[in-house]
Amino acid sequence: MTAVPQPSASADRDTDDTTPRYTIGEVLSVLRGDFPEVTISKLRYLESEELVHPQRTPSGYRKFSGADVSRLRYVLAAQRDQYLPLRVIKEHLDALDRGEPAPGRPGDGAGPGGGDAAGAPAGTMPLPAAEFARAAGLTDGQLADCVEFGLVNADSSGRLRAADLPVARAVAGLAQHGLEPRHLRVYRTAVEREAALLEQLVAPVLRARSEDAHTRAGEQLQELAGLSAQLHSALLGARLREVLGG
Repeated sequence: MTAVPQPSASADRDTDDTTPRYTIGEVLSVLRGDFPEVTISKLRYLESEELVHPQRTPSGYRKFSGADVSRLRYVLAAQRDQYLPLRVIKEHLDALDRGEPAPGRPGDGAGPGGGDAAGAPAGTMPLPAAEFARAAGLTDGQLADCVEFGLVNADSSGRLRAADLPVARAVAGLAQHGLEPRHLRVYRTAVEREAALLEQLVAPVLRARSEDAHTRAGEQLQELAGLSAQLHSALLGARLREVLGG
């Protein structure tokens, strides 16, 4: 489970976790093990959105503390794993700064210690099929069906990405109710159409071909994905209420 970040450090505190000591390049190196897509532009953008508050040296260089790095992990994990918009993540962090519990915690291995709450390996290295199946709760046959029907993808060596474990775990849960991977192709088709629609919205930004443009497009896609998931949940809930006669 992702470690909950410490409240923002005040300038006069001088402990191991709050003393500014990392340059932005060093922070990037620390985070890229779990978040390989993160860039310096992304870190600067998160600072501009006031999600992290590094101190500045007299010459203007940023210096990050351990608490700052923890907050960045929290933000990046919330975006990656829960598709939360920055506005919501900032509300969570503000609550923590006030000493209140955050409304929710991002999960799936963004913490400094490694695995997530369900015991999946952290990091980005692909997993052998047998290990992936055990972590997901699938049989070898079910996993083979997931690959056949395009729910997860295997590389040329038959290994699978740890990042695909949430998909595989959802498949395992649905299998307990009698839904087999072949029944779930409709989900993949719907996702591909939805992704194509969202891609059209950010295409003008991506055509700028700058690192800042890529960061802005990523932020926009994160928020659009969260709103799309919200719409899907609301529509499905409404339809199921009709099934129950509500």
